[in-house]
Amino acid sequence: MECRGLLYEVALRLQKKYKIHYLCCIDLIFQCIKNEAFMKNSTRHDFYEGCRARAVMLALEEDRYTGDITTLATIDPLQEGGAVLRAKENGVVAGLDVVMQVFAACDPGLAVQLHHKDGEAVLCGEVILEATGKLAPLLVGERTALNFMQRMSGIATKTRGYVDKVSHTEVKILDTRKTAPGLRYFDKEAVRIGGGQNHRFGLFDLILIKDNHIDASGGIAQAIRHAQRYREKQQLDVKIETEVRSMDELSKALVCLPDIILLDNFTPDLLKEAVDYVKTACSTVLLEASGNIGMHNVVEVAETGVDFISIGELTHSVKALDLSMTIMLV
Repeated sequence: MECRGLLYEVALRLQKKYKIHYLCCIDLIFQCIKNEAFMKNSTRHDFYEGCRARAVMLALEEDRYTGDITTLATIDPLQEGGAVLRAKENGVVAGLDVVMQVFAACDPGLAVQLHHKDGEAVLCGEVILEATGKLAPLLVGERTALNFMQRMSGIATKTRGYVDKVSHTEVKILDTRKTAPGLRYFDKEAVRIGGGQNHRFGLFDLILIKDNHIDASGGIAQAIRHAQRYREKQQLDVKIETEVRSMDELSKALVCLPDIILLDNFTPDLLKEAVDYVKTACSTVLLEASGNIGMHNVVEVAETGVDFISIGELTHSVKALDLSMTIMLV
């Protein structure tokens, strides 16, 4: 069995053909994903799509379990209506595809009309989308849809703030792996929508040598050379990045020519010294600044000339964007 990033569509087809619930279809697909032959033929894009589909499934499952007894008790299952999703504060929209996937999982017959696109600025009171169809599935999916979109829009809004603040420089704002468990796909997608760039998704798509790796390997040069040999032996198409904690470690790392050097907890003055040193010695090595960077000092850090700034705050301290959904009767 092969999957090319079409888990969502495949689940809907299974649902229609075999008359089983959409969430059960997703679960069947993931049983196939565990198969070794499937893994060999799947792509990284399939993996990301799988993370997204399974998270939507679990979110609906944990909310509904045996059923939405309030909606079952009060709403005629044939009652038609609509829903309007509005912003209750200014921000950047993110997560529209996820909302549509949530509603489709509740009822493929629901129709969604978008008034904004992901990445667009929205003002308080503006309509973001309208959905029409049976009221019951709209109510079932309401909170799950809002939870995803509020979190993603909050991350996108925060990211846009950082990106705009350093727009006069060439630096790129990166996220980190400090994401909510099970929600990494959405957190990182929101950063991208907000104008930032994604750092590694997980432990598999970048060799990132941190302080513990350095200490356990016997030194920074040994760690980098071990990583380079491993990459060559395994024929991996990934970059090698190493953290450094001092100018001494920086000079030792530079001799080994990693692709990227992460300057951890360097002061702005020390960052500038490091940038000048590396650009003179080997301008092909890229530099990332990280550690204790926020709105209060991101401009100062950006103006040192580093290539990247990674900011954990984007995803580990999320302030959700305030959104609401109102039901309308037909």
